[in-house]
Amino acid sequence: MEKSPTANVTFYSMVAAFGGFVFGLDAANISGAVRYVSALFELDSIQQGTLVGCALLGVIVALFFTGSLVDKFGRSKVLLAIGCTYALSSIISATALNYEILVIGRFIGGVAFASITVSAMYIGEIAPAEKRGKFVSVNQLMIGLGLLLAFVINYFLISAIDTVIWITEANVWRIMLGAELIANVVWVALLLRIPESPRWLIAKGREDEARTVLAKIAEPSDFDETISEVKESLKAESHLNVPQQLKALFSSRMRFVLFVAVSYAIVQGATGMNAVLFFAPMVFEQIGMSTEDTFLQTITTGVVGLLATLIAIGFVERWGRRLLTLAGLALVVIAHGSTYLGFKDASYVFDETSIVNIEQALTSTEYDKSKLTLLSDKTFESDVELKQALASIFDKSELPLVSGAIINASAQGINAPLVLFGIFAFLAAFNLSIGPIMWVIFSEVFPNAVRSVALPFAALVQTVSSWSIQQFFPWQLDNMGVASIFVMYATIGLIGLVVMYFILPETKGKSIEAIELELVKGSK
Repeated sequence: MEKSPTANVTFYSMVAAFGGFVFGLDAANISGAVRYVSALFELDSIQQGTLVGCALLGVIVALFFTGSLVDKFGRSKVLLAIGCTYALSSIISATALNYEILVIGRFIGGVAFASITVSAMYIGEIAPAEKRGKFVSVNQLMIGLGLLLAFVINYFLISAIDTVIWITEANVWRIMLGAELIANVVWVALLLRIPESPRWLIAKGREDEARTVLAKIAEPSDFDETISEVKESLKAESHLNVPQQLKALFSSRMRFVLFVAVSYAIVQGATGMNAVLFFAPMVFEQIGMSTEDTFLQTITTGVVGLLATLIAIGFVERWGRRLLTLAGLALVVIAHGSTYLGFKDASYVFDETSIVNIEQALTSTEYDKSKLTLLSDKTFESDVELKQALASIFDKSELPLVSGAIINASAQGINAPLVLFGIFAFLAAFNLSIGPIMWVIFSEVFPNAVRSVALPFAALVQTVSSWSIQQFFPWQLDNMGVASIFVMYATIGLIGLVVMYFILPETKGKSIEAIELELVKGSK
């Protein structure tokens, strides 16, 4: 039975966006693994940040080549190559014998993170204008599904340590990182079933092939109009190579579009999502939760993020990109403010009761128990003071495994409800607005003639912004304190809200070609 165009677009979009699912698995897996990797390889806070951040360095490298690759080989073929790269990364990471090899595996995986950019490009070019927002937002939905599944897997793996004979603190991280190989293989198999973007085929002069694809994703009455619109938008610049596209992208006529995209990219990356995402157990540890509880709490974060993304998909065409962005950023500011208030009066007291509780929590953990006596009868007025003291007492193989229990037993003055509200409200705000909507905006505002380099460039800006957050988050926790970090994120969100209020256009329901006429040619 012949599938309807809507069914085909839905299937192709879901397959393209499945890279987001793999990304979500990878992000959540490393957030669970970093504690055990740090203990095994005795990593300091900068090395922890590098272990997580090197993936985004891989993205940065990949994005320099993504534009030329998708322009030369097409969107679907590049997605297939990315799927194979993910698989290679999983194998190297899960079998790494030292920190350096693990970083290489993570870096290769980062190269594959470019899938999110290429997926947004592909979906934006096959989806009808009135549904493009929903389909591009599927990227974020798949990330959310990947996160949730990985958080669930991580929790059960942590719970199984020492109860399942072959799962230990020394190897649990290998199982976490290796599990995503299954998803990688599934994605590669599915990618073999999707067609090329008709807009790319038309740009390459392969109109007959484009019509074959359009027969699967559009009504026959729309073929000629779609082909005509694409040809018109490409007419003046149909033969631009990559350097020429870059020159056009940075020309005065593209200034406003570029400013919108770059501003959005910086704000989305710098409001702290990657700190919460990649270091979720570490964040919850600051509240005073046990190791197992921190992993259980990450499941809740996955559920919140997924539900918020579903709401965004349901309302992106009704409420529009602008309203969702502004409302989301306002909630980001409120959320981070709440987290700051929850942490600002924290102190850490080591009386007889807290020492006993620490010993009980660490019964199955290997460490020098005599070191706990060095904390007896001491009080620390901030988490920075406490972490400096812990770093001077415990070595790098012990510290990642004992710090959670120590904070859990000694913390006082933390308003946990305010912190939890802040964390969950931020996750909801991000996934409801700037998370998925950024990719919708990127897929819509750039003209066809520069799309192959424009989307990777905008993603590059977002990646650098995100990398700076996750690379230095462990160091910031040790040296700035958690309250100060969330004040910084709230400030960035507030600046972003003001900027987006004045510059962000509404693009819902408009074809890519119509948006080009409005934003680019209208800005001459």
